[in-house]
Amino acid sequence: MTSASRRKRQTTTAVSNTEHLPARQTSLINSFCYYLTVEKGMAENSVVSYRRDIRDFLGFDPQEVGDYQATHIVDYLSALQQIGLENTTLARKRVALKQFFSYLKAEYADSYLTSAGGKRFFDIDFDLVPTIKPSQHLPDVLSVDEMMKLLDSLPTATILEKRTKVMLELLYATGIRISELLGLTIHDINATDQVILVRGKGRKQRFVPYFDAISDLLKAYISQTRPVLMKFKNTDILFLNSRAGRMSRMGFWKILRNAVIQTGIRKDVTPHTFRHSFATHLLEAGVNLRIVQTLLGHSSLNTTQIYTHVDMRYLKETHRMYHPRA
Repeated sequence: MTSASRRKRQTTTAVSNTEHLPARQTSLINSFCYYLTVEKGMAENSVVSYRRDIRDFLGFDPQEVGDYQATHIVDYLSALQQIGLENTTLARKRVALKQFFSYLKAEYADSYLTSAGGKRFFDIDFDLVPTIKPSQHLPDVLSVDEMMKLLDSLPTATILEKRTKVMLELLYATGIRISELLGLTIHDINATDQVILVRGKGRKQRFVPYFDAISDLLKAYISQTRPVLMKFKNTDILFLNSRAGRMSRMGFWKILRNAVIQTGIRKDVTPHTFRHSFATHLLEAGVNLRIVQTLLGHSSLNTTQIYTHVDMRYLKETHRMYHPRA
């Protein structure tokens, strides 16, 4: 990532952190961060992380701050755990939320009024929010720099290398599962709108956007590389093996293992590492958890409404704005 793109991401993240939340909530967060900085003497980076954690929680299930209960926090942390965030991150978010609501209870319990004139007491019983023990093992997530090193070092001299490049770039660009990637057909690619029709678990379908760099790679693969792999066979499978058939999960795993070895990354990288890294990097950049859930295709009793409330145009712009590869 160039220094210019890094500045762009930092700027857009800063802008996003001042938008979308009601002014009253933003005022409470600012007051809390001032308290952390001045009275607690917390480091600037820690305050920034706490601010981001609190904003993400409030955006996950928007309502009056005083209406939140322990169950809302449990649902939020459970959704993050489902995405694959490591326990150390979850533990930090729990601490941030506990300190935030404790601060509100101490400072505003007798003075904060809702728009309807009712009082809110910010009384959340954190004994009902399970504690989270830090992970004792390395999470299967690559840092942004490690992911860039891996993708940028992929050779593209041969037909098979060009196919591998597109597949790995697409995994990281979209966060789709390896089974979803291998199941794609050429009909699932909407090059005009730059979205992919993905068939997930339980035969559920969703549209996932991709950005310009991936668009160029896909067009070149479909028009130049894939016809060579087809070997005059009639198939609509997007990614083909050397025999013009559907690639197996084991076949892809071997390709990925060789790519990681050649890069020199000493981590246990699996296809799911790309999915976890995709989610983690977007969340770390400040993308709302609801947006990430939609992109990943997660569904549960707590998140089914997301599909009716997230506009595809906003989804594409958010994805393009915050993804490190865009």
